[in-house]
Amino acid sequence: MRRDHRLKRKIVLFACLVLVLIATACARKHKHKSVAHANPPPNVAPKKESKPNPTVPAGYSEEGVASWYGVPFNGRPAADGEIYDMEALVAAHRLLPFNTWLKVTNLANNESVNVRVIDRGPFVNGRIIDLSKAAARQIGLLGPGIGKVRLDVISSPRDVPANDFYAVQTGAFSNRENAEHLREKYAGRFGNAQLALKHGPVPVWRVLVGKEPSVDAANQLAVVLSAENKNVFVVRLDETEIHAAAAAGSR
Repeated sequence: MRRDHRLKRKIVLFACLVLVLIATACARKHKHKSVAHANPPPNVAPKKESKPNPTVPAGYSEEGVASWYGVPFNGRPAADGEIYDMEALVAAHRLLPFNTWLKVTNLANNESVNVRVIDRGPFVNGRIIDLSKAAARQIGLLGPGIGKVRLDVISSPRDVPANDFYAVQTGAFSNRENAEHLREKYAGRFGNAQLALKHGPVPVWRVLVGKEPSVDAANQLAVVLSAENKNVFVVRLDETEIHAAAAAGSR
């Protein structure tokens, strides 16, 4: 009997030892998991909320190399939708918002010109702005082709209208008579309708209807025009087309 009692006592002690070892292992495993969740791997970057790009304030400045562009881009749509005129004081920049005004100073001769951003470029490493031919001529960059400049964001000139104007393109024709026929049709119905020539290997006459003060107003006109012509879209009127629209409206 005494031997049996010792045997049972050993079994109980062994069982208790096993339970203690299991409990210790579980505690270690639980602690390891808690640490793993509390400290994520260092190579996992937290997600960043996207923020809209703010308008560049007057006073922003940068320096770099400028170039200029003319033919064959002259007469073609710029990135903002208006027609590029190499004799207008405009420019292309990769990042600045459209309609940003810049004072561009040639650091070699200190000559400067004010330009408006309407296009994207230059897509050449090391260059920061592409000037129109007229702008490059004014600061002495036509001959060299490129030069070191400083860009300063400035306020819009007082003599430039604050509002842009928009129209709806309803057709594009290589035959001017066909374009004129459509222009007369819409001029009688909507008051403003004009032709805009797009230069190229084959000249194209674009029919532009309306002279609206906002994109929303032009979109409303586009909805009306799309009932009979599905291939319509809103475009920005450049300075030449604005004068043409004014002349057409006074007839």
